Amino acid sequence: MVQGVILDVDGTLVLSNDAQAQAWVDAFAAYGYIVAFEQVRPFIGMGGDQLMPKVMPGLPNDENDSKAISQRRKELIMKRYGPKLAPANGARQLVQHMKDAGLQLIIASSATSEELEILLKIAQVDDLLTEKTTSDDAKAVLPAPDIVEVALNKLQIAPEQVVMLSDTPYDVKAASAVKVGVISLRCGGFEDSSLAGSLAIYDDPADLLANYDTSPLNA
Repeated sequence: MVQGVILDVDGTLVLSNDAQAQAWVDAFAAYGYIVAFEQVRPFIGMGGDQLMPKVMPGLPNDENDSKAISQRRKELIMKRYGPKLAPANGARQLVQHMKDAGLQLIIASSATSEELEILLKIAQVDDLLTEKTTSDDAKAVLPAPDIVEVALNKLQIAPEQVVMLSDTPYDVKAASAVKVGVISLRCGGFEDSSLAGSLAIYDDPADLLANYDTSPLNA
């Protein structure tokens, strides 16, 4: 039976993926690099260290610009876009239901600790989720499995008794590498075909909650 759940936040509990993409576009532009929203959006869910060379292949040669762009994106999310974000439909209700069902919950997010604090308040679950793993805790970011593996170790539950709730193909790849099954949500904006390998796919937290009894969470 499932005993623990690893929770992604961006795109899963908060409708933030488009804002994250736009923040990257704006951050690149601030340092003279012009990229389109459509270039960035497919890579949202990757850690910044992985996303930047995908969008701007020559950028890793300029380490100073890479760090400055990453910092600018973080500032934009926290100050410009954060106040405009909304929770995913049913986010709090699902988290509360899982807690009431006795599941152990932990966050695994590529966000920094500062960003995560804001995002959890937006999702209205900051009082429900206290165990966290962020990019600060891992040597490598998504789609590398490090963040998921750290979260799994903190839970101290066997992988086959843990499910990850997330929204991107990079989460599916990372979780699969440590033998954790994934329930994917469409509210992150990815097509079902890109989420292949998921145990199940639902529209959003509310949809998963409505079908909880027949979902992998109740297996």
